[in-house]
Amino acid sequence: MALPPERVSVGVGHEEGQGLNKWEGYVNWRNKPAMRDQHGGMLAASFVLVVEILENLAFLANASNLVLYLSKFMHYSPSSSANIVTNFMGTAFLLAVLGGFLSDAFFTTYRLYLTSAAIEFMGLLTLTVQAHTPSLKPPICASASTEIRCEKVNRQKAAMLFTGLYLVALGVGGIKGSLPPHGAEQFDDTTPQGRKQRSSFFNYYVFSLSCGALIAVTFVVWIEDNKGWQWGFGVATAAILASIPVFLLGSPIYRTKIPAGSPITTIFKVLIAAVCNNCKSKSPSNAVMGMETSPSSYITETGEEGNATEVKVPSQTLTEDLEFLNKAVTEKTVSPMLQCTVKQVEEVKVVLKIIPVFMCTIMLNCCLAQLSTFSIQQAATMNTKIGSLKVPPASLPVFPVIFVMLIAPTYNHVVIPFARKVTKTEMGITHLQRIGTGLILSIIAMAVAAIVEMKRKKVAIESGLLNSAEPLPITFLWIALQYLFLGSADLFTLAGMMDFFFTEAPKSMRSLATSLSWASLSMGYYFSSVLISVVNNITSIFRNTPWLSGSNLNHYHLERFYWLMCILSSLNFFHYLFWANRYKYRTESTAD
Repeated sequence: MALPPERVSVGVGHEEGQGLNKWEGYVNWRNKPAMRDQHGGMLAASFVLVVEILENLAFLANASNLVLYLSKFMHYSPSSSANIVTNFMGTAFLLAVLGGFLSDAFFTTYRLYLTSAAIEFMGLLTLTVQAHTPSLKPPICASASTEIRCEKVNRQKAAMLFTGLYLVALGVGGIKGSLPPHGAEQFDDTTPQGRKQRSSFFNYYVFSLSCGALIAVTFVVWIEDNKGWQWGFGVATAAILASIPVFLLGSPIYRTKIPAGSPITTIFKVLIAAVCNNCKSKSPSNAVMGMETSPSSYITETGEEGNATEVKVPSQTLTEDLEFLNKAVTEKTVSPMLQCTVKQVEEVKVVLKIIPVFMCTIMLNCCLAQLSTFSIQQAATMNTKIGSLKVPPASLPVFPVIFVMLIAPTYNHVVIPFARKVTKTEMGITHLQRIGTGLILSIIAMAVAAIVEMKRKKVAIESGLLNSAEPLPITFLWIALQYLFLGSADLFTLAGMMDFFFTEAPKSMRSLATSLSWASLSMGYYFSSVLISVVNNITSIFRNTPWLSGSNLNHYHLERFYWLMCILSSLNFFHYLFWANRYKYRTESTAD
């Protein structure tokens, strides 16, 4: 039976209203269309911020003090312990790229977080069991003397240690690759208000990282040093387990981006098509054809060039940047599988243009790697008392953490609004300006670190404690200076990178692009290990002992290593300026 006309119009209006209320390309946790009035927003993102506190607590509780656990209880040398920690953390952050790829291509960020948290839980549980069971660790050294070599962990026990560590690394990688984009996707980037809230989210994401780190480097490190490592690992295990129900509490209001297939496939398809078509057009027989197949500014809905009988719609025009890739758009390709649209080519251009910025941040993260390795070992040789309170060396990061927790809200609520008024722009301070500020602070930090190490060694020589394991008569607060500068650099650079990569990347590649922030950290940690090895190999040629070798840190030439990093950081900054001055923001390109 036909409905009356008025009822038909009401039904159509209701359907149109529902269509307008839907978030296109997003679903809720039940895989049903996400609604604008029910899903997303700052409340949904706030669950992500709380979860990040717990997750970073679990990760940094052990990573910040791991170098001492490896040297004191697993009996690795200081340089070996430093390399193990940098490789572990480097792998964890590099696996964030895998997490970002899986989020964009196959899984939702929602499901990937839950899976990754379960994996990290299993890794921490393995480490807890090993730390609790004496038979799974090497025997305790009979003497604290540096002249007696302790028995290093054997193969079976080392296998358990590294299994636990790299399960944690796999879980952390999945979480870092899925959680930040999951929070950022809760905001509407088509409105100025949504974009401002997203920028605030990234600032508070770094704030949440610092909150978790504060608990990790104070409470948990104190437990590890005074109650035992099994309790420290246990707290970390409980924290990651607690993060799962907290994350699930936000399920009814999350909006989750629908995976759009492999972004890496698109990138390779455009690159291969561009190479093939450029080679094809260079041959004389194809010269005329190359002119005929130049892309037009109009395409049909199927991505093919329009003809007289087809309805044409305006398309995104090819830009002159990276003109080599424009050849990927043509009627006659080598293979139908290599048929590319203008949109795909322009998206790949964006990805390629942000790669140099990514590469320039690796050196800064190489400097940050020193915070969890040599800086802690330096502090362990110094007087760690503040009055009657003895502070564990691994709690040194508390200084930059507190500083970040103070400056992050100030930056978001004072500096940015003021900058917006002065510059009359939406961002106020651009992403690249933030990253550049962080690079400058890292240069200062390495110079300070070198000067402090020279002072520390001078005290060791003057007090006759160069070959002693006794604490030096110099306060460990001197080391806090380099932590302060590097912590500030991390605040500016990490939040700037995440916002930059997420904002500039195509929508189908946002998780993968955001994970480049963590990949930069990873490359920094790996580069630190490589740099230490290269420095030792080169210096051993001219000296009997390398700069960074042996069990006694007082015999290291750490100050020379820090000066080297200061010089490399300065050269890297000029390299960054070259690319930053030539970068054109995606929004500017669109407006032009």
